[in-house]
Amino acid sequence: MEQTALSATELRVIIGVIGVIAFMLIYLFGRPRKPEQGKRTPPRSGEAGRVEPVLGEVGAEAADADHAPSQGELPMPVDAVADPGEKPVHVPRRSSLGARPEGQIERIVTLYVAARADRTIGGTDLVVAAEKAGLEFGDMGIFHRLAPGKAEQGPVFSMAQMTRPGSFDMAQIDTLQTPGITLFMTLPGPVPALDAWEAMLPAAQRLAELLGGVVLDEQRNALGRQRVAHLRDELRAWDREQERNQIRPRW
Repeated sequence: MEQTALSATELRVIIGVIGVIAFMLIYLFGRPRKPEQGKRTPPRSGEAGRVEPVLGEVGAEAADADHAPSQGELPMPVDAVADPGEKPVHVPRRSSLGARPEGQIERIVTLYVAARADRTIGGTDLVVAAEKAGLEFGDMGIFHRLAPGKAEQGPVFSMAQMTRPGSFDMAQIDTLQTPGITLFMTLPGPVPALDAWEAMLPAAQRLAELLGGVVLDEQRNALGRQRVAHLRDELRAWDREQERNQIRPRW
């Protein structure tokens, strides 16, 4: 009898343990799951398609961020993206200041400023003198005098080296030594020929004074008063001829 009662007690204990285990299983796995828990829902129509990254997708999203602009940011233009394998190329641009418009040149009037015997003109001194004489560095790598308000019509006169190539290399101007410079004006120009001459002659004289040189005519002879007077007469006559050839409007 004692053994039978003991077996009944053990049976009740076993049944109680089984009941506790069953209750715990029902509590853990029997709760209803929310619809969005553990599940990604596609974006609704009209909403941004951003999905929060999970492990393994962080690298992909970071790559997309390099190409897609954020809200309110303009996309980078294609030509602004530098090729890492291509070295930038610097293309120097020569100033168009003093460029002469296309057209027929009917006459060129020339003066020279030459260094005195056994001497040369230094590049640095020449640049300073040119600025003091009202000349500006520009088109063709030479200096120009421009007419106020008429820069687009070309220079009144220009200044180049006396020797080839005639232009000035400003990157090596400190080492330049030249026997002289050439001043020339082309006709027709932005102002009457006589006015251009009356601007070029004083500039040549000023340059000769600053550089310790001498003014020469187109034949490279010393410029005297007689030659100056003769050139004035020629240019005055040229202006009159130009006036006669102009077509006057009818009112």
